[in-house]
Amino acid sequence: MNGPGRYATSTVLTMTGTDGRTISYLARRFLPQPGALSTAGALQVSAGQRDDLIAAVTLGDATMSWLLADTNAVQRPSELGRPGRTISIPASGQLPIPAGGYGAR
Repeated sequence: MNGPGRYATSTVLTMTGTDGRTISYLARRFLPQPGALSTAGALQVSAGQRDDLIAAVTLGDATMSWLLADTNAVQRPSELGRPGRTISIPASGQLPIPAGGYGAR
């Protein structure tokens, strides 16, 4: 199972390069404000736990480590795997839904 990505709801912008080609890029994405996402609990990280493994166990999908990062206000999901750190686990239903649903372009 692959959940939606961290940039699923990002706006795609375009610009014209100096050579006339159209360049597409994603608009800047800001992290949610601390406390903006509801949590279902907390987990104290043990040695050897990686962000993807934590996401697999707590969210049921290893590719959702970005949601753990957003909930804990860190830019890099790998920052979550520091032994001894207590991280918040997001409540279900925290996924952003883009206009037109997932898969819309």
